[in-house]
Amino acid sequence: MATATSTNGIKLKDKVGYALGDAAGLLTFSLIGAFQNKFYTDALGISPAKIVVLILVARIWDAINDPIWGAFIQSRKPNPRGQFRPWILTFSIPLAVSAALMFLKVPGLSQTKYLIYAYITYILYGMMYTAVNIPYGSLASVVTDDELERSSLSMWRSIGAGVGGLPGTIILPMIVYTVTGKYANGTDIKALDETKLFWCVVVLAVISVLVYFLHYKMTKERIAPQKHKKDRDYSAVTTIKELFRDRSFVTLSIASMLLIAFQFYYQSTYTYLFTDYYGKPGLYAFVTICTYGPMAIFIPIMNKLIRKFGKKELCAFGMAFAAVVNIVLFALRGTALAHNPTVFLAFTFFSGLGQTFLVLEVWALVMDVIDQYEAKTGKREEGMTYAVFSFTRKLGQTLAGVGLNALLAAIAYDGELSKQGIGLSDAVLAKLYDISTLVPAVMLALMALILFGGYDLSKKKLETIRAELAESRAREEAE
Repeated sequence: MATATSTNGIKLKDKVGYALGDAAGLLTFSLIGAFQNKFYTDALGISPAKIVVLILVARIWDAINDPIWGAFIQSRKPNPRGQFRPWILTFSIPLAVSAALMFLKVPGLSQTKYLIYAYITYILYGMMYTAVNIPYGSLASVVTDDELERSSLSMWRSIGAGVGGLPGTIILPMIVYTVTGKYANGTDIKALDETKLFWCVVVLAVISVLVYFLHYKMTKERIAPQKHKKDRDYSAVTTIKELFRDRSFVTLSIASMLLIAFQFYYQSTYTYLFTDYYGKPGLYAFVTICTYGPMAIFIPIMNKLIRKFGKKELCAFGMAFAAVVNIVLFALRGTALAHNPTVFLAFTFFSGLGQTFLVLEVWALVMDVIDQYEAKTGKREEGMTYAVFSFTRKLGQTLAGVGLNALLAAIAYDGELSKQGIGLSDAVLAKLYDISTLVPAVMLALMALILFGGYDLSKKKLETIRAELAESRAREEAE
């Protein structure tokens, strides 16, 4: 693979191209948080308890599949097109097909057959997403090795994710619901229309393939893979053991697991909240705007803030602030303000302000961990690191899915009622508000504590690691 004489100086084209990779993935991946749980409960009639088992089985398979794929990617010799980019392009079409199948309701199946179909399509989509996302996650570390450029790539990736999630979280909620009745107070009772949802997913899946192609054309792998010494046999098991002895990797993985759990949980829960509690599913679109809108405030000054305060420090403070906002939101329960969706959205915006730092910088933090691992072991294992890290994020999906469905069962949520034009009871609606505010507050607080007290790659320590790496790489080039 050809390499540039300098690894710095990436252009806007590189940043936009890298962002398009996550935009393509999120066109379908965001639908899991926004619609999948409701599709399973309301369209397929699967009980929350059975969904919990489905998610757990899928994660058990991921525990086997993800490291194997990461090891496979890491062991392949790069071809002239690169080490990671060709895999992304190759699996983009299977990923799109599996996404469409995941939201297809085959007419006339029994409850057992719907459950089996859900198992097959959900696990298939997870495998295809892994096939694309592990090489995509590894790609950033071979685009540049400059700290601020990597931070910029992380921000652009988050922008891409936000843009990719917009159709599923803003446009679809205004399309895929139909009115089936009214509550006593005049609020509409709305039900999910699975046919409309499926065709919307098909359109997004086709667009995702086109966006992946643009991503492939606009990105370039600048840094050659590390030359493995002949006397060192590659061992995936050894790498995994070393990673789990690395404090920075473990604590960042836990924080990221909680972040993805938080994101999936609130996206899924807010779907129920705005549909059933507020009776305005179209307003769910503003949740995404309020959550990701604050990025526009911080992106122009993010690198300046990083230079002054450091990534870890900014992320920890931001999550603590977001936790406080959500605690206040929960404290409003039972008041008139809690029944005002505009007030809820305003609090969502301030929560988004705090979340912005970790959302924007999480992938830059991963690259920092990879650098520290190289400084400590002399090995650079992007593929396996991202495979294990990706699996911990899938555990976050599991935590969100299991937790949400357990809570829905606990509050006696019945997805069949809306189809019959029957509203939920006041007691169930009140509990729905509670689980939509208190649980996110707890997860945000835990992330803040982990980043403050556990993750140890401070601004000062990273400066030392950069110097060590520069010295070791210079020696390797001289050999």
